[in-house]
Amino acid sequence: MSSRNTSSGTPRRRSRLPFILLLLAIVASALGAAGWFVGPRLESVAPQVAITPEGEAAGQTPLQVQVSDGGTGLRSVTVTLSQGGTEHKIAADELVQPLREKTYTVALAKVPGIKEGPAVLKVAARDAALWRGNQTVVERRLTLDLTPPTLQLVADDRYVNFGGVGVLVYKTSADTVRTGVQFGTRFFPGFAGQVRGHPDHWLVLFAHAYDVPTDARPKLVAADAAGNSRELAVRYELKNVKYRKSTLPLSERFVRDKVAPLLADATLRQGAPRDVFVAVNQGLRKDNEEKIAALTRQAAPPMLWRGAFVQLSNSKVEANFADERTYTWNGEPIDTAYHLGYDLSVTKAYPVEAANAGTVVFAGDLGIYGGTVIIDHGLGLFTLYSHLSAIEVQVGATLAKKQILGKTGQTGLAAGDHLHYGVYLSGVAVLPVEWWDAQWLEDNLAPKLEGRAGEEVGAAPAKSKAQRKAGGKKRR
Repeated sequence: MSSRNTSSGTPRRRSRLPFILLLLAIVASALGAAGWFVGPRLESVAPQVAITPEGEAAGQTPLQVQVSDGGTGLRSVTVTLSQGGTEHKIAADELVQPLREKTYTVALAKVPGIKEGPAVLKVAARDAALWRGNQTVVERRLTLDLTPPTLQLVADDRYVNFGGVGVLVYKTSADTVRTGVQFGTRFFPGFAGQVRGHPDHWLVLFAHAYDVPTDARPKLVAADAAGNSRELAVRYELKNVKYRKSTLPLSERFVRDKVAPLLADATLRQGAPRDVFVAVNQGLRKDNEEKIAALTRQAAPPMLWRGAFVQLSNSKVEANFADERTYTWNGEPIDTAYHLGYDLSVTKAYPVEAANAGTVVFAGDLGIYGGTVIIDHGLGLFTLYSHLSAIEVQVGATLAKKQILGKTGQTGLAAGDHLHYGVYLSGVAVLPVEWWDAQWLEDNLAPKLEGRAGEEVGAAPAKSKAQRKAGGKKRR
């Protein structure tokens, strides 16, 4: 049997497919790398420019120019101010390393040769995209006003009670858009048209609050639409008021029955009694007081009340304003709080009267304060009525002095039936006794409202009942 040789004499040609595939892979990788490198640099989104504050009026307050680019980053920024055919260069940056964001503070009043009148602020920003980059140009037409408002004090108070209220009358120029007393971070707005016979006069009530240092003093301020402002120091002699300190022991029953139910979180209600109390006294109290402050900063301009405020009839003061309370558990101090009002007691479910005329701005439950009504009396002045067992008025209702608004109770953190009564001025708790004192109002407020203060700044009135109570040498 013979065998057949099936091999051919011609060599077999090798396939080129692997080589082609390799070449394609290399090309694809190169294109991918190029796309990864070049792609982002071909983006077409231009930089963003924001100029604050907004509006055409500009003055002594610097403008903030914020330039940003979320793509390739900023490559160049120029800021110029043009006026009367002259261009003033404020900034010109060529950035070697692109930035995502850059902010410029533009003090227009310091630009050499600048004058009041029309001007144009121009911002040009270019990003680092390939070729010439994407560019944004923003122009804002401005009216430069570099002159602050005028401010003249007409009448003030020589004496102010610590924790109480002072009253100023003053005049300012017609271009004023915001004016009042600035006391640290707190602002007490002024009100125009409140002084009889003097429509160009402003009246402002301000507080030297119980939690402000005794040597601190506020400033009377006025600002125009361009941000220019003028201020005057407010001077007075601070009459010291003795505020009490007290220690209140907590019981397990009080925490279980009165404190824990105020917590919305069921898990927190199951915690240790001292932890439950601290959660309410710190967290919920803070929330409630912030709400009160927000409500009592939204004042109606006109004065709605007349004469002295009235204390709840037949009531006795059981706890005082600004008492510093230390709470103890098993004899150990665990927390503190200030009592920002008077506790007034009569009999259970006693009818509660509005201390003066005003408009109801809150009526409902308010955490640790329980059933609460807040009345706006105008000029930034409010009264608060808490722990009510019944509320008989609604938000928006107009109340007369002594009109019934509800009944006393022990809702919220009240340990017994009583009324918690507070007075607030532009969000700040103030000494209530001044507003019950007809002589204090006659000496400090009435002359200014009636224009009888004249131009006599610093006239010293006779001491009122409230001021006679404020003769202590120590704060506490």
